[in-house]
Amino acid sequence: MTDANATSLYDAVGGEDTFRRLVKRFYEQVKVDDIMAPMYPDDDWEGAEDRLRWFLIQYWGGPRTYAEQRGNPMLRRRHFPFEIDAAAAERWLELMGNSLAEIDADTIDDAQRHALWNHMQQVAYMVINKA
Repeated sequence: MTDANATSLYDAVGGEDTFRRLVKRFYEQVKVDDIMAPMYPDDDWEGAEDRLRWFLIQYWGGPRTYAEQRGNPMLRRRHFPFEIDAAAAERWLELMGNSLAEIDADTIDDAQRHALWNHMQQVAYMVINKA
């Protein structure tokens, strides 16, 4: 941002609490999903949740915990070990969309929701690595 006084989206939507709720709800769905669950190791659900939350928080202007813990995001590279096709990307978006929809408009307004969703779509399609 060019304006040092501008509020980040992270702060505008309620900070860590909002991202924690979003990611927690997302992984509650992933754990029982026939397409998504097999991509995650059973013994690292908490770690997966932490990493996604840290990434989103950092991307949207919050603390840089992701970089401190994991370095550069390198999303395509980090997801390359997983076979991600268009169906998996669509399911990821469906589950994230469900999670985002559960957060009220007083917390995330339409413009913020649009910005979040646009980014989610870009990332989901960017990590596709299988036709």
